[in-house]
Amino acid sequence: MTHFIEQIRSHGLLNAEGAERAEAFINQGKPIEDAVLAADGLSEDVLLKYLAETFELPYIDLEHRAPTKEFLTQFPLRVLVHHNVLPIEETAGVTLVATSRVSDTAGLDELRLLTGRSFAMALAPAGEIKRTLSKLVGVGADTLQSLDAEAGIQVLDGESENDLDSSEAAQDASIIKFVNQILAEAIESRATDVHIEPFENELRLRNRIDGVLVESNVPASIRRFHAAIVSRIKILSHLDIAEKRLPQDGRIKLKLGGQEVDVRVSIIPMIHGEAVVMRLLARTTDLKGTSRLGMAPRDNAIFNNVLDMPHGIVLVTGPTGSGKTTTLYAALSAINGTDRKIITIEDPVEIQLRGVNQIQVSQKTGLTFAAGLRAVLRHDPDVVLVGEIRDKETAEIAVQASLTGHLVFSTLHTNDAPGACTRLVDMGVEPYLVSSSLEVVVAQRLVRLICPKCRTEMSAEEYAKKKELFGDRVPAKLFKGSGCRNCSGTGYRGRQGLFEMMSITDEMRTLIINNSASHEIRKAAVKDGMRSLREDGWRLIHEGVTTIDEVMQNTKDEENHIRFNPTPTEATH
Repeated sequence: MTHFIEQIRSHGLLNAEGAERAEAFINQGKPIEDAVLAADGLSEDVLLKYLAETFELPYIDLEHRAPTKEFLTQFPLRVLVHHNVLPIEETAGVTLVATSRVSDTAGLDELRLLTGRSFAMALAPAGEIKRTLSKLVGVGADTLQSLDAEAGIQVLDGESENDLDSSEAAQDASIIKFVNQILAEAIESRATDVHIEPFENELRLRNRIDGVLVESNVPASIRRFHAAIVSRIKILSHLDIAEKRLPQDGRIKLKLGGQEVDVRVSIIPMIHGEAVVMRLLARTTDLKGTSRLGMAPRDNAIFNNVLDMPHGIVLVTGPTGSGKTTTLYAALSAINGTDRKIITIEDPVEIQLRGVNQIQVSQKTGLTFAAGLRAVLRHDPDVVLVGEIRDKETAEIAVQASLTGHLVFSTLHTNDAPGACTRLVDMGVEPYLVSSSLEVVVAQRLVRLICPKCRTEMSAEEYAKKKELFGDRVPAKLFKGSGCRNCSGTGYRGRQGLFEMMSITDEMRTLIINNSASHEIRKAAVKDGMRSLREDGWRLIHEGVTTIDEVMQNTKDEENHIRFNPTPTEATH
């Protein structure tokens, strides 16, 4: 062992201190590879390439040399997953198997014993082997395989009179493990929602990643265990297992790798069984400052100025999942100090912020937004955040709070910034109250960003088509993502906000008092310098961080006079 560590050190992969730590880890029983990686922060691919060269083994790039799904069916999946090994191909009667450990041949030995084949070793990173296995055979395929093999487990069918008790099946170790695998994969892939949808002959599993639903590969046999999977989720959510005819909502608290995650669960009966949607909310204190939200300089200046106001209402509008909470908490983080008392009322509390008093809405106890807000105003706050203005009562209390010297932040579901003014009036708030209390309205959307790993300039042919469609708005260069491992082949990774920042001027206040339509308010806002969501999208296109397709898909033209070189083809967008 010492000789091997000395060899690695002599090649410059470990320093003296790292070599000593590696020796200590090996003496504690760690495999050589794990000991070296833990000792000095060495990257796995560098170590494996060195080992491949030293032991004259092939190093496999699984992105370009992955096996077929049909080939993998020839091997026991349980062994592949347990030992994290991946058969690549067979040549001249010898099967090449990728592993991340030269020092551990247990996986190859077990495969040799079970299949009677001859095997040769190749090296590949552990994460890439695991990811490729999951992609080819499906999430939790090994767990379902073991379920099929267990005599004590029966298939559940919600309409059968001879079913096992759902709670018994849901408590089975394999079902528990499978549900855990679904959640773990979703968290690892940065998913915000998990959809489990039953159909006549299949059960579809999809994750929403960067705002887009991506289907997960799952074994066909998963349909047979649908009822047990749903029952397990109900148990975790403290819901009624026996109730299968009515919608139910619940919550799960998870901890994975030191990260706390709140899961909001919605279960609705469909014609082929109960469908489940789980929204994943990571509890984090890692907040972006207002300068890192990605606003244009004008918008950022307006937003920061309103944070210094002693009172008024700041509204952030947009559909579900458009980043409203992130924007509001960036604002709270910027003004959070010992000289201000900040109280929030949310459903649920998504981000915990040190020094901020946070209240969670509870329908069971009658703690609604309106009831909570009314109580909060007796608690001497300086700043109040209301998670959402849903009804007239909450809207009126929020307005009164702002008029009595409080700075109020909240969200509203409208398509654009001017629509928030008319929406409050439609709720029943008097126009003069809206006019005197509202200070800033921010409408926002999220667009996917081009993956930095595979970002490439668009071809001349593609560029010419975009230029024909959108005219002079198109910058000199356009970029796109070609698709890689980092972005799962989508060409996009991560999202950024588009903002429509409307600061309420005297002219707009007059229009609101006169109950003017939202398009009249929009004209006044545009005259004052407000840019539409689509206009802001073109800013990101010029910066080369997103694509025209993304902006067109997530925004619309609000006014004819801001349209650019309209053509019949553009109307299809």
